[in-house]
Amino acid sequence: MSSPAGSDSRATAGARPGGRRAAPGQGGIVMGVVRTGPLLNSAAASRADARAALAILPGEPVRTFERPIPHAVSPDVLAGVDCELATRSGRGVRAVGTVLARASVTGGRVLQGSAFTHAAAGSGEHRQPWSHYLSRPGSVETIGKADWADVAAGFLVPAAGPRGIALGSLCDQVLDTVQRSGGFDRRPPFRAGRTTLRWVLEPAEAGRGEHVEFAVGDGTDRLVRLTLKSPDRAAVAGWCEDLAPHDWLLTTVTEMISRGRLGEGAHAQVIDRIRPAVDQLLHLWMPGVRVDRSLMPLWTDLDQKVRFQQQWQNSIDRIRDQLALHTLTLLGSTAGG
Repeated sequence: MSSPAGSDSRATAGARPGGRRAAPGQGGIVMGVVRTGPLLNSAAASRADARAALAILPGEPVRTFERPIPHAVSPDVLAGVDCELATRSGRGVRAVGTVLARASVTGGRVLQGSAFTHAAAGSGEHRQPWSHYLSRPGSVETIGKADWADVAAGFLVPAAGPRGIALGSLCDQVLDTVQRSGGFDRRPPFRAGRTTLRWVLEPAEAGRGEHVEFAVGDGTDRLVRLTLKSPDRAAVAGWCEDLAPHDWLLTTVTEMISRGRLGEGAHAQVIDRIRPAVDQLLHLWMPGVRVDRSLMPLWTDLDQKVRFQQQWQNSIDRIRDQLALHTLTLLGSTAGG
């Protein structure tokens, strides 16, 4: 992985983060992307395999957790960027600085890449030396003024073209690095694509409450807009990294049920089609278990609007009903025989 240098609109993975982090509450917005998909391997990755695959920076530790579900997180990767931010109005705003990215594996099955940065106004009208930006890992500074509402809207619904911080490309880089480094056989027991969650954190204006908005964008895109007072940016990034795999689980299991054509054909065939959901995915649903407790009301607020939990339970019930019908059919065949 190369060091952050040069002038490029693409995010390029770089050296390990160092120096001080910019303090919260200094204005601007935080932008992030989380890509989630299946780990391409025939068996669930063991703790040792996940740790080895996530060791993407030599000498830096991989964080692992066993309870309540196996979870491993790579060290943060630092990337340098020098680009124009995407805006809804099309007005160009140059930003220079660094982005933080990392990968994680949950339950040996779900692979995730995350990249985010805090965008704020710079102190001058000229580009600073790289040492200035490296001392603020995970932050970019604009050269000139920026309309942050315009930038937030442009990031959430990006226009075609090279403008904007390529957070999605950086997610793909760390995902591909993990997939290759683990020596996985690329033969997963079920078919599933990746989802992309784009999120923006904005400061709450005086007199206005905190809230979260969620929308399904084009294809597999999900859009999240958070408005909070004095937020901990790292905690918010963790909240989004927890939301993304649960949205992916719901999307994947729903698609499995659709492809399984429940209620059509012999019960044995239907069970074979939905078996991967039962064997590989249902036990991974644990929203909020790794989220900062101060942000749990966000999940409650979002779930009341979108009904993730209700849709997940409905999916579980449909699968269990099919299993019950299959069992009754087998018992009836046995009794008849």
